[in-house]
Amino acid sequence: MKYFTLIVLFTLFSCGEKEDILLPKGNTTIVKNVADLSPIYIFFRIKSKDTLAEVNRKNSIISTSWILNIDKRLPLRLAIPEIMKLQQKKREEKAHKNEKAENYYSYADTIGNNLAFLPFTNVYYQLEKPKSGVVVFFVKNNEILVDQVSVKQQELQAYLDKLSSEASNQYVFCFDKNITFGSYIQNKIFLNSLKLPSSEFNLKQEEFVY
Repeated sequence: MKYFTLIVLFTLFSCGEKEDILLPKGNTTIVKNVADLSPIYIFFRIKSKDTLAEVNRKNSIISTSWILNIDKRLPLRLAIPEIMKLQQKKREEKAHKNEKAENYYSYADTIGNNLAFLPFTNVYYQLEKPKSGVVVFFVKNNEILVDQVSVKQQELQAYLDKLSSEASNQYVFCFDKNITFGSYIQNKIFLNSLKLPSSEFNLKQEEFVY
């Protein structure tokens, strides 16, 4: 973690600025190493009592994997629209497109004491409520609602297992727009630990933020 802080400060000092980002924290490493990468930073800003998300993508190269270093204090309502703009730019690029290049979020694995990465290349965000499916909604204070029924995190796997007996079930993962980006990453890491029906895994993954 100290090593990553030095990278952040060095990169921004070289641009004539001194900046700092508080990374999200997790308890496991999803991806440990990423080669051929470009760092992108989304900062937490307060101006005239308003919270803002400020993007710095000066060092990004379309043909590389993008690492998004996002301040954990930012609410999703500010972070996700900026992320969507970055995704769109990369998806629309034709001349320098690299099919092997991925997009990752960075976070600190506090157990392994290392920098870790969470892939989100195939995630398509929607800023609205889903119109169908079994809604799994992550709200504040680690509360989870499954079709408006409150379910404890440690009981979610068993609860979904009961529902999965119905072949028509399709889970739709949603997130409260007011939770912090740090909480979002922790929820995503948790979702990665679940065992979902094989039909849930596809190339295009929609997530709803509202």
